[in-house]
Amino acid sequence: MVRFEAVGLRYLGSGPHAGAWGPEALTDVTFALPRGSFTWLLGPSGAGKSSVLRLMHLAIRPTRGEVEVLGLRLARAPRNMLPAVRRRIGVVFQDFRLLPYLSVFDNVALPLRLAGRPEASLRADVTEILRWVGLEAKADASPAELSGGEQQRIAIARAVVTRPDLLVADEPTGNLDSRQARRLLALLREMNRLGTTVVVATHDEDLVARFPAPALFLHEGRLHDPDNARGLHADSATDDDIG
Repeated sequence: MVRFEAVGLRYLGSGPHAGAWGPEALTDVTFALPRGSFTWLLGPSGAGKSSVLRLMHLAIRPTRGEVEVLGLRLARAPRNMLPAVRRRIGVVFQDFRLLPYLSVFDNVALPLRLAGRPEASLRADVTEILRWVGLEAKADASPAELSGGEQQRIAIARAVVTRPDLLVADEPTGNLDSRQARRLLALLREMNRLGTTVVVATHDEDLVARFPAPALFLHEGRLHDPDNARGLHADSATDDDIG
């Protein structure tokens, strides 16, 4: 489903460093995730969690090494092959990224419309997903009328309405209270139970303890054994995020 092999990643600098490569954000990252798995991606801010997720949903390519997602080898894949694979991947962003000028219904329907689904058939799917996240009654509301927890549930509904093979979520509970966070994780685990491969990046240790699952732990762009990583997490709690 997902395979990283000796992956290294650098970003181009900006401002006075424009055009120059920065230090490695990821170094020799190697792992494989089986189909239908649920995996935590752990580590302090600055560890490289968002960079791993960006590679997983094909937003960027590795600087070196190989990333394979849903059978596509990313390093040398032609650009015209990416959209079809991206449509099989759902993404939940930390900042929601809902379109403020669209209703809740239209935000969730957007991926289906972009994929060319007929309006008559997509309405049933969108209504079902809104019912699944408990927000069917808010279908005509604007995102600004929703609480933070409701906006995050709409972001999840939009990510899963296409029934993706892979779902990646970047700190999806960062803006939620503990009750909302538990409800959101229950939704993600239900998607996993239905067959979707799920990867969730978080630094919420209480949530990980409540929902035990295999984990990858990043520190300074490298993978470490999660069982021996608690000290690294504490030592780096104030690091700046590198993406």
